[in-house]
Amino acid sequence: MTWTAPHIERTTDDGDQLNVPSAADERVILEGWLRWHRETLLTKCAGLTPVQLARTTAQPSGLTLLGLVRHMAEIERWWFRRSFAGEPIGEVFTGPGDGDEGIEGVDAAHAERDFAAYRAETEACEAAVAGRGLDETFVHATRGRTVSLRWVYLVMIQEYARHNGHADLLRERTDGATGDYPAPR
Repeated sequence: MTWTAPHIERTTDDGDQLNVPSAADERVILEGWLRWHRETLLTKCAGLTPVQLARTTAQPSGLTLLGLVRHMAEIERWWFRRSFAGEPIGEVFTGPGDGDEGIEGVDAAHAERDFAAYRAETEACEAAVAGRGLDETFVHATRGRTVSLRWVYLVMIQEYARHNGHADLLRERTDGATGDYPAPR
């Protein structure tokens, strides 16, 4: 049986599919929105085959759903682990053709591996910031300015929001599926 991107269940104890607390402390809300956006990206990929995930559907753009998953693994690692936590680690996807922060170098044969790497990276990022305060800072490596963990959460939420819009279009162009829980038409 051919691997397909796994389906994602997004519910809370009260059945709210948004899965983000609307009245909680700031950290809980930021983590909730980031989790929702992570799940949204995976939901846009759910049920697709490796070939579908690696297909460019909005030419002339070379963007693919698998490329977005790889890209977000790279961005997660850059902000949470390499920048904030200061971990001396390289990129998630390295090697010839893997350029542009994971977007390029997509290979359908590696889709399952790439999804596993994404999931492992988000878990490692959560662990890297667990128990750390939103006001904790680091100096940005290329811009030399001081950045807080709070800012990192916000930049990650906006990064996912932007790319989840791309994922909406790519999924619709792949099999006609639209919405928060796309079912192919």
